[in-house]
Order: sequence, then C-alpha cells, then structure tokens
Amino acid sequence: MTKKEAFQDFYPDNLAHCYGCGRLNGQGHRIRSNWDGDETVAYFTPQPYHTAIPGYVYGGLLASLIDCHSTGTAAAAAYRQEGRAMDSEPPFRFLTAALNVNYLKPTPLGPQLEVRGRIKEVKGRKVVVESWILVDGQVTVRGEVVAVQVPEGLIPGF
Repeated sequence: MTKKEAFQDFYPDNLAHCYGCGRLNGQGHRIRSNWDGDETVAYFTPQPYHTAIPGYVYGGLLASLIDCHSTGTAAAAAYRQEGRAMDSEPPFRFLTAALNVNYLKPTPLGPQLEVRGRIKEVKGRKVVVESWILVDGQVTVRGEVVAVQVPEGLIPGF
C-alpha cells in the first residue's frame, strides 16, 4: 500500500525546507496534511524533548503545527479553488502574514496530536485558515493564520 501524498509533497524543492513542514528538512517536523472532506488533517506525535513542563507539550511546537498545517491548507485551497491539481504549474506556496494561537488547556505529552483546519476565506493572494489541535478528541489549542501567496521574486528560482 502506498502512502497518500500530502500537500507538502507537492512543494517545489526550493520551497521544501521549512522546519515545520519541509519534506527536505531532515531535522524538522515534516508534518503531512491532507483533505478530509472540507477540513484538512495532519497527525504529529511529540517526542520527550518537545516538553514544556513535565508531561506537557511545549507551546512553541503547538504554534508551529498550527502555522505549517494552515499554510499547507492555504496552498491546497488555492489549487482547489482554481480546479487544479497540486502538481500543476505555476505552484502555489504560502507564507504566514499573521498567526494567532489560543491555548485552551495544557496539551499532554505522549499521545498523537490531530491537527485540523478549515478555510475561512480565500481572497486573491490571501487565505484565512482556522486550525485546531485535538488530543483524544479534546481540543487543546485553536489558531488562525492569515496566509499570503509567496510573491514572485522573493525566493530565487521561484
């Protein structure tokens, strides 16, 4: 059985080095996001070194999961809106213009985290995504990302 391709699998190589979602960053989180109906989903299991206080996940990690899952969701939404496959040209890649994270309750270290997202708005080169993290079905973190399409010329070769 083959592994389902994630949004991040379609990032051009020169844009696939992000610490949170870059498939080419061997030291990063390498999150993998996919559509699940009208929502998106990714899974991540924090390691013992992702600790804040004993038994709980570091908030910066949680913010980065919200951030990278949301920018991947923004790219997928842009392709979906245009009715294009994610491997079509020109590629869509998004960066974070704003990140708002609300920690609702401590996130326990150990269980797999489920990161979900939903598109709130697509307007030109901007996509607003709401995302949340669940542990055993309980929401521990909610966030919103304003993602903007990478401007031409910002990154060489893109």
